[in-house]
Amino acid sequence: MMHASRRGFLGTAGLGAATGLIGATSNAQAQVAPSRRDIAIAASEPFYGIHQAGISTPMQDALYFAAFDLNTATRAEVVGLLQAWTKAAARLTAGLPAEPGVQETDSPPLDSGEAAGLNPSRLTLTFGFGPDLFSLDGHDRYDIAAKRPAALVDLPRFAGDELVAGQCGGALCVQACANDPQVAFHAVRQLARISYGTASLRWVQSGFSTANKTQGTPRNLMGFKDGTMNPAGEALAPVVWAGAEGPAWMSGGSYMVARRIRIALEHWDRMKLAFQEQTFGRHKASGAPLGGKAEFDAPDFQATDTDGNSVIPDTSHVRLAAPVNNDGATILRRSYSYNDGANFVAERWPPWRQAMEYDSGLFFQAYQKDPRTGFIKIFDRMSKIDALNQFTTHVGSAIFACPPGIRPGQYIGQELFEVA
Repeated sequence: MMHASRRGFLGTAGLGAATGLIGATSNAQAQVAPSRRDIAIAASEPFYGIHQAGISTPMQDALYFAAFDLNTATRAEVVGLLQAWTKAAARLTAGLPAEPGVQETDSPPLDSGEAAGLNPSRLTLTFGFGPDLFSLDGHDRYDIAAKRPAALVDLPRFAGDELVAGQCGGALCVQACANDPQVAFHAVRQLARISYGTASLRWVQSGFSTANKTQGTPRNLMGFKDGTMNPAGEALAPVVWAGAEGPAWMSGGSYMVARRIRIALEHWDRMKLAFQEQTFGRHKASGAPLGGKAEFDAPDFQATDTDGNSVIPDTSHVRLAAPVNNDGATILRRSYSYNDGANFVAERWPPWRQAMEYDSGLFFQAYQKDPRTGFIKIFDRMSKIDALNQFTTHVGSAIFACPPGIRPGQYIGQELFEVA
């Protein structure tokens, strides 16, 4: 039945049954506890809380991201959409169909059904508001333009940008992350279905990560660990969460910068290992900074070799991204690799090869309390001299204000739309 829970084989009730089935095959196997992977698939992440889930939440295996345009001129319809999305998101993250009720055969399904029987898989749904929500073509769309945060800036055009209009911007966004890609896609599909007539898809991006498949920091498609310098513990809150410096409706929220970065993997794969490590400023296998031994060793940017050259090159990625070299500027990376097939491309660096190449790379997401002192400050210089630019092209770009979490009975962004 579509109105029943979609939790299945490894759900709370099904875990004992699963053990029994194993025991019928082998007594030895019956003594084996469920793997971390099995538990992660069955588990659910809380939807309600001080902050939205999916920002500081430990990364899941899969991403499905969607940006939306709004098709309505009515503020009440936007509020109605956010209320419906909130109710659906609370159900989906708990492992339930998007909408409650008894399905009638002569009406469209209350849920598309492709996740029936699947577990929550730690699904998180994170919502964001883009500049187009507040005004479009200079028009105050929903009488909220005055409430647009100063930190929700229009991103500048950075050196080397080759942005594709169909992969940029949006009035609203939804970031779905889960340990099952079908669960993540299903969630966005339901929200898009609910939005029919009020909003429409602008662009989407799927992604994958090794976060739960290996111990430690996930690796990107270039083979290097991605996110080693992320803030953690007590250092995270001052970097990620907005406070009293902005509007009250964003207190406890965060700002997301999303960049779709295509990587010339065919070019990269022809580079010598030593050159790759010089480009990143880290050892590929361990993730340690050049001159160091372990991944989390502090990079020594003063170290030089016998010829007086910097051990960590001046144009290396790690040197240019390090907070110590950016007046303390820090971001939380939550990035996923992507592979969208292959198409014809002309490389922008020597050897300027023109051929069919992978449409693959990194869907980079940065969370911070203020993009002006976070991503923009860091990336402005990187876009000009980072050695990685020989292999990467930024083709998509967007910025969103992700409001704080909510309590049951509230809806996402409620304080923004409440009449002062």
